[in-house]
Amino acid sequence: MSDLLIRDAKALHRALNKSGPEVNVAISRETAELISRLLDARARGEQILVSPGNAEVTPTEAAVLLGMSRPQIRKLMDQGQLEFRKVGTHHRIRVASISRFLEAERPRRREALAELAALQNELGLTE
Repeated sequence: MSDLLIRDAKALHRALNKSGPEVNVAISRETAELISRLLDARARGEQILVSPGNAEVTPTEAAVLLGMSRPQIRKLMDQGQLEFRKVGTHHRIRVASISRFLEAERPRRREALAELAALQNELGLTE
């Protein structure tokens, strides 16, 4: 964590310890941008997952996080798209690996959506 984030976290905690319905605190731009992204996601109705960088989940939990089936997660693991380790006979996937997968998939999904929109336009399926 950067020194700015540590400083901002302390300032925010001090401000929250004061009574009253509103909080006034000066924070860095970096922290404000982080908070803004979190608030935007919540405003869109998205759930926010905060976990330690080394947190691990089961394939079933990864499936829930990614909105996929467990067999699809296993396929991604077998293809090397999701890093995992075995604990005895059980598989564990790092949350950081899920984040990397999502980041790598984002451009591909954008391209696929653009192609779908172009096809809709071509077929006259849009208003």
